[in-house]
Amino acid sequence: MTHALPPGLTDCLLWSEELGMGWHGRRPMEYSGPYFEKYQALDATQMGEALTSARVEMVRRHTEIPPVDIGIGGGRFVLESGGMGFDVNAEGVAWLKAQERYYDPYQHHAEAITCWDSLEHIPEPERLLDHVGEWVFVSMPIYKDQAHCLASKHFKPGEHCWYFTHDGLIRWFDRQGFACVEYNDMESRLGRDGITSYAFRRTHG
Repeated sequence: MTHALPPGLTDCLLWSEELGMGWHGRRPMEYSGPYFEKYQALDATQMGEALTSARVEMVRRHTEIPPVDIGIGGGRFVLESGGMGFDVNAEGVAWLKAQERYYDPYQHHAEAITCWDSLEHIPEPERLLDHVGEWVFVSMPIYKDQAHCLASKHFKPGEHCWYFTHDGLIRWFDRQGFACVEYNDMESRLGRDGITSYAFRRTHG
């Protein structure tokens, strides 16, 4: 996605105040090695338990459809939600297949997906949403503006491609055919910093 940018602008934050969103074009990191093991350990903590419970409850407030979890972390949400999962980490994929819970939403339709700390990692999230029938649940860092983004601990070039304000994210989803039906700071109240959670429902497209 950086091939059309002028020299010097391929490895910096490009921010649109008008759209309330930014993009960083650094080459994405490799999700390999101990990545899955690290998140399994985090899932096993009290915070992991609380986050999983809050996320499952949020999904079930809106739908009984078992979601496809995009970027499964350590896999706890997949198990406790009764859903399926998709990941790019080889160990995570192997775990999903061993659980008979691997599902590729780029190849198949999904009525509901969850993107807990993952949408901002995906270079072309529009391609993913094209395959979603009704629900998208998201948690991610939200920024006030470009300066806030650059100063944030969540500014992670090479890991996070996308950066949004609250209004910018809602407008971006609207352009993809989804309306926001809930947002909350449940994860921040549990101890995370600057994370907002959203439920989006397809309205058209």
